[in-house]
Amino acid sequence: QVQLVESGGGLVQAGGSLSLSCRVTGRSFSNYGMGWFRQTPAKDRDVVAGINWSAANTRYSDSVKGRFTISKDNAKNMVYLQMTNLKPEDTAIYYCAADRSSSWFVYTDRSTYDYWGQGTQVTVSS
Repeated sequence: QVQLVESGGGLVQAGGSLSLSCRVTGRSFSNYGMGWFRQTPAKDRDVVAGINWSAANTRYSDSVKGRFTISKDNAKNMVYLQMTNLKPEDTAIYYCAADRSSSWFVYTDRSTYDYWGQGTQVTVSS
């Protein structure tokens, strides 16, 4: 059974930094592409960043490019999202997701992802 558990959310002032972690249980983690998504009451769950199974490829939404960094540690079954220069519009629930396809491509469509965490709240005050 595959489970994803996010941690690291919290309250931060605008301009600050926060690091999210996602622990994945399951024997095939090294084969998974991973993604971070976020959702607010006013918006659908949209991709923030993604990384392919080997960590060779990454993709970012335009809104976070240059500020967020996704990384993957296959030895520890962990994926991370380092967020810097945070803005109030980054406030959302952040979800970690896993894609079993072992593709070189990094998917941004949430329907591609097979497993999801419960989410962690990130709040950026102005």
